[in-house]
Amino acid sequence: MTRIKRGVMAKKRKKNVLKKTKGFRWGRSKKYKAAKEALTRAGVHAYRDRKKKKRNNRALWQIKISEACKKNDISYNKFINKLKKEKIEIDRKILADLIENNPKVFQEILKT
Repeated sequence: MTRIKRGVMAKKRKKNVLKKTKGFRWGRSKKYKAAKEALTRAGVHAYRDRKKKKRNNRALWQIKISEACKKNDISYNKFINKLKKEKIEIDRKILADLIENNPKVFQEILKT
């Protein structure tokens, strides 16, 4: 049976981990063991925060809509309820964008 040298794949694996941890602080960008641990933790944070980003954006949209509604003497809750009763299916992202870029269109939606 022929001999298999395994150094090539091990070196490639280490090189990929160190390439991904470039820019990390202290030994976590140079020492393989520390870099591997830092990379797995960074991956956990990245995965979690991709979900958190969606929550934060929705909260920001709700705040923008709420403020615009207060200026027009209607509560956020009543406004959203009114939209559902009128069967106007505009999501919060679009409403927040309308408030910023097209306030006249938002005023028309408020009147309905």
